[in-house]
Amino acid sequence: MAELSSTLLYIAFILYLIGTFFFGGAIRDKRGKDEKPNRWARLGIAAAILGFLSQLGYFVTRWIAAGHAPVSNLFEFTTFFGMMLVGAFIIIYFIYKLSALGLFTLPVALLLIAYASMFPTEISPLIPALQSDWLKIHVTTAAAGQAILAISFVAGVLYLTKVVDQSKATKKTFWLEFVMFVLVTTLAFVIVTTVFRAMDYESVFKWIDKNGQEAEMEFHLPALVAPHEGELLTKDRLAGFVELPAILSARKVNTVLWSTFVGLILYGVIRLILRKRISAALQPLVKNLNLDVVDEIGYRSVAIGFPVFTLGALIFAMIWAQIAWTRFWGWDPKEVWALITWLFYAAYLHLRLSRGWHGEKSAWLAVIGFAIIMFNLIFVNLVIAGLHSYA
Repeated sequence: MAELSSTLLYIAFILYLIGTFFFGGAIRDKRGKDEKPNRWARLGIAAAILGFLSQLGYFVTRWIAAGHAPVSNLFEFTTFFGMMLVGAFIIIYFIYKLSALGLFTLPVALLLIAYASMFPTEISPLIPALQSDWLKIHVTTAAAGQAILAISFVAGVLYLTKVVDQSKATKKTFWLEFVMFVLVTTLAFVIVTTVFRAMDYESVFKWIDKNGQEAEMEFHLPALVAPHEGELLTKDRLAGFVELPAILSARKVNTVLWSTFVGLILYGVIRLILRKRISAALQPLVKNLNLDVVDEIGYRSVAIGFPVFTLGALIFAMIWAQIAWTRFWGWDPKEVWALITWLFYAAYLHLRLSRGWHGEKSAWLAVIGFAIIMFNLIFVNLVIAGLHSYA
């Protein structure tokens, strides 16, 4: 069953990739406008639906194999996040028939699945802290809310790609290009992790954890940083140039550093090939967009995703925290960033409805909101130690 689950996820990945090319063909087809689906768009949405069903099959079969909801670690949570993102896109596509949304959404889902696959994929028993029905209630609802909110990010990028003037360098072109750099860095993480995994690279450190206990830490990338009071046990490996405090996971900080370094190289290569900003190269693909429709998609995604996220990430989370830890709130890093995310999208809705922040301003807010979600998913999980570190 576990092998079938992995195969279904792989099939979903391939179908999303195929769907991306079909949506690209739908936009490049000169015979029709983007608002009216042509045969390429129909093939694209068909591939997306088949991919979603395949990934849903992965989720169900993994649940059966594990005996619990497969959202208990970074691999499972991130793949579920990607599945819900595609599910939300499919629903929105049938309402608005916007092919460009598929061209930009499916690559984000591909990156999420590829990113998730870099973490341990083995099925393992739940630790005692996660053995609760609130696992599937809290985590799945929170992920669904974030996925719906992520559609507003895609709509925001579409909007900004069309309206930002690329003829001169400005703050707007810088920040839009920075978004593209972050996406490239995510791809770089997948590449560098895959390469060293293929080489079966490993180095082991003996270190002192935040509780003052002696432990061992395995690195699967050459160590640029060393764990707290770390001693290298593996010969002929990098010992790390900087020792980190125990509150930071040296292995995960090391992964972030490698991803950023390789991301800079990959981004530079892409820029040399394109001879222009990535966002400028994408601009011709969105020339037929109806900006009012894109703006409406962004707003409605937040209007729907915000209450779902509120239920999953705050209300259900606090109920489970009271049951598990006998307190509703404890200022754990994960809890803090869930609150920051909630406050930001509450501000988004306030500024949109009360201050009239439509169009470009709303698009920038959607991009910033997704950046907060990704910071919570990547940096808080990978770098900052807390009660949610088991995820």
